Amino acid sequence: MDRLIFDAHAHYDDEKFDTDRDEIISSLPDKGIFAVVNNGVDIETSLKSIEFAEKYPFFYSAIGIHPQSVTDIDISRLEEYMAQIASLLDNDKVVAIGETGLDYYWDIPKAPQHIVFERQLKLSRDTSKPIVIHDREAHGDTLDYIKKYCPKGLLHCYSGSAEMLKEVLRYGDMYISLGGAVTFKNARLPVEVAKVVPLDRLLLETDAPYLSPVPYRGKRNDSSNIIYTAQKIAELRDMSVTDILKFTKENACRLYF
Repeated sequence: MDRLIFDAHAHYDDEKFDTDRDEIISSLPDKGIFAVVNNGVDIETSLKSIEFAEKYPFFYSAIGIHPQSVTDIDISRLEEYMAQIASLLDNDKVVAIGETGLDYYWDIPKAPQHIVFERQLKLSRDTSKPIVIHDREAHGDTLDYIKKYCPKGLLHCYSGSAEMLKEVLRYGDMYISLGGAVTFKNARLPVEVAKVVPLDRLLLETDAPYLSPVPYRGKRNDSSNIIYTAQKIAELRDMSVTDILKFTKENACRLYF
């Protein structure tokens, strides 16, 4: 089988994989998976992501601090955390900084989110490592940071509008990653974006174990389910699934490698 699926964003360190993690991951190449980028959300999971990347040849790691993790850290020690993250960036299997960003959906103090996000944007700029951005109901502020730093990176599980997409792509070297939400019955914005995002800016992801596409919505997600997202986008764009997978694989390689 051709290995054309590049899962641009996943969390295989999640406890939902604790019972059969190695079995699931080891099966992925035979299901067409070329590569997976596993994302840390704090120091502990970043180290775990590196561990996976060193164990599985087709795994790579992104390391950083997620907005939902800012309440678990001592913000006065942020430079210590960032120094630890920076020290890990020389590892050949670490391909990005993140997952970081802003999350206004949950009741998380905004001020420390902004401090931690901007510090990781600066690290991305200073090290030329791509940044993986989480933007949940924080579109305006996220776009302001993209305009300020013009980063190289991706907006994962993109949930903004097609209009915002045009603005994002004007600054830096940004990619748009779509996942299972594009297959949901009530999906509107992801469908609109899937139709218009330039093919050379599109990535596919699972956010595993979350956001499984139809027909597995509500169940644990894994990288093999990307095929359903690819099928939906191919249908929306009147393209072949193979071409969608080839384009997104090439784009992810260009971003990460």
